[in-house]
Amino acid sequence: MENVQRIEVLNSLIQINNDRIEGYETAANETDELELKTTFNKLSHTSHLCKKDLTDTVIKLGGTPTESTKITGKFFRVWMEVKTALTNKDRKAILNSCEYGEDAALEVYNDVINDDSALLSDNQQAMIQSQYRLLKIDHDKIKLMRDIVLL
Repeated sequence: MENVQRIEVLNSLIQINNDRIEGYETAANETDELELKTTFNKLSHTSHLCKKDLTDTVIKLGGTPTESTKITGKFFRVWMEVKTALTNKDRKAILNSCEYGEDAALEVYNDVINDDSALLSDNQQAMIQSQYRLLKIDHDKIKLMRDIVLL
């Protein structure tokens, strides 16, 4: 039963990273701005790395890593707003929407760290903490880019 719960928790993080990958790859393909394209590709790359570690862990636990996304609610709204902003070439709106998505991803990681860490091994907890720090760096990069636009 414990492994089932661990796998479920880890798969929730895989889903969030799948959302980021799908969203940022789409955004990178939609924008003509080189700086945004480069940033979106880097953010997607972060999630590819996180997903790989999470997927490897789920497999070691005997589970099947999810390939699905969570594109419901918050994340669906975020990526629709990004797409609209990209179409309108509204850099501020693009970055605002991306920051909101980053906040939502950090929230999921925080929930796991605060509510589900007892289900996870020390190594798994360390991996998730490390991934949280990577996502926080991404979040702060988007926030800084957004704040510069506001100046």
